[in-house]
Amino acid sequence: MDTPITIEEIIFLANVPENLHAAFLRVANGLHERAKYPKEKVLLMLVKMLNDPKKYAYSKNKVTNLAKTVFDLRKAGTEISLTEDGKELLVNEEAVLTLEEKEPQQKNTFNLREGKLHYAVFGKEHIEEGALLQMETAVSLPISVAGALMPDAHQGYGLPIGGVLATEADKVIPYAVGVDIACRMCMSVFDIPTDYLKREPHFLKKILTENTKFGMGGETARKYDDSVMDQPEWEATKTIRSLKDKAYRQLGTSGTGNHFVEWGIVEVFENDPLLNLPKGEYLSLLSHSGSRGFGGTVANYYSKLAMQKTVLPKQAAHLAWLDLNTEEGQEYWIAMNLAGDYASANHHEIHNKMAKSLGEKPLKIIENHHNFAWKEQLADGREVIVHRKGATPAGTDELGIIPGSMSQPGYVIRGKANAASINSASHGAGRVMSRTKAFTTTTRSQMNKILQDNGIQLIGGDLDESPMVYKNIEDVIAAQSELVHVLAKFSPKIVRMADANRKEGRED
Repeated sequence: MDTPITIEEIIFLANVPENLHAAFLRVANGLHERAKYPKEKVLLMLVKMLNDPKKYAYSKNKVTNLAKTVFDLRKAGTEISLTEDGKELLVNEEAVLTLEEKEPQQKNTFNLREGKLHYAVFGKEHIEEGALLQMETAVSLPISVAGALMPDAHQGYGLPIGGVLATEADKVIPYAVGVDIACRMCMSVFDIPTDYLKREPHFLKKILTENTKFGMGGETARKYDDSVMDQPEWEATKTIRSLKDKAYRQLGTSGTGNHFVEWGIVEVFENDPLLNLPKGEYLSLLSHSGSRGFGGTVANYYSKLAMQKTVLPKQAAHLAWLDLNTEEGQEYWIAMNLAGDYASANHHEIHNKMAKSLGEKPLKIIENHHNFAWKEQLADGREVIVHRKGATPAGTDELGIIPGSMSQPGYVIRGKANAASINSASHGAGRVMSRTKAFTTTTRSQMNKILQDNGIQLIGGDLDESPMVYKNIEDVIAAQSELVHVLAKFSPKIVRMADANRKEGRED
């Protein structure tokens, strides 16, 4: 009999909420250890059940009781969605579920340090307790060197969203980068009067829908520039090679969750030499998305591998790391950086197609990652790897974009290189409620009224991205005046997001 099924193997395939972890493990390991089912068969059974819980809830089988719980949750509005890998398994039952094709992994067990590192918190009054506790765990890792928490922070897996963690220079934590590797912002600023939005809204909506695709099945046949697919790194590892075809099909598309492409107005406040745009108002295009299925699969694969190799106390399990001096560490580093290039190319595909449809070249393009790991130097000269999970690089003279919500403005900023923040700033407004709570406590009419009051047209979208689920962006910006200098304000007007589909997992 091989090893017991772990919760990491289950959440690799489905977004199972923490309060059901014990139930899923009890059923899975009952089948695996007592009924002698192979691990692969058990995991496939769970995936099939989650895909159609009603079928399994009303038939006599090994997972009936668990299926009834899942189905009751679905009826109440809470969906347990499959990850990209879980969906892949549904259509390809031969898909690799485990990492046993590799050499047996040498496990190393680590304890957290007794005295955690001090870390800076910006806008603490806006941050939930769960995010603070997660950050305290992160800075207690034996490899942690420094940490900081941004004012948009909220609880996530492993490192909180809005968390910044510097580790030893040869240690990288896949979950501290995040599942949507290299999620980023991109803005094109056009030399077009802003009244164009009032004169040609139908045309702008038309080219917005024609040139964007959203969701896990989103693919494009027409490419503007697919040269990113010629990079030699696509042949670097078996994992990367297996994902190349999917990555090509999804090039130029956007994810679900809080990903968007939108038209709006940028107001430039001053003649800043770095921004290099005269004061005034401009028609602009803003997009937010990441590395799609490629990045998600890479993140899940190497997070699982890290947790197999680096064993930590339960509360820190998702913060397992890979050593860059090992083959696995180098593989992840190559894949992560390739995901960064790929995510940037996704945005450029969209922006180039939109500019071509508009018949204009942008005056300026501004962009930045916010789910990534960089090799950097701290103020005291120490070499480190800086993980920014939902945080914007804000070093000396770095431009960045901090969006609000579909009804709140976003801001173009220049970094101030604040050492306490590890040269970072927030990546957005930050959530004040979970997606589940948003679906159960907000209404479409409430959301529509806010959009109407603010003169915003929405294409797609759902209640989990409603304006009321986000913090006030003005409070978040005010809490980081030491970190950034605000150069311009972006006001959304025509917003395109993934269509409502609560059976599909959310990628952000």
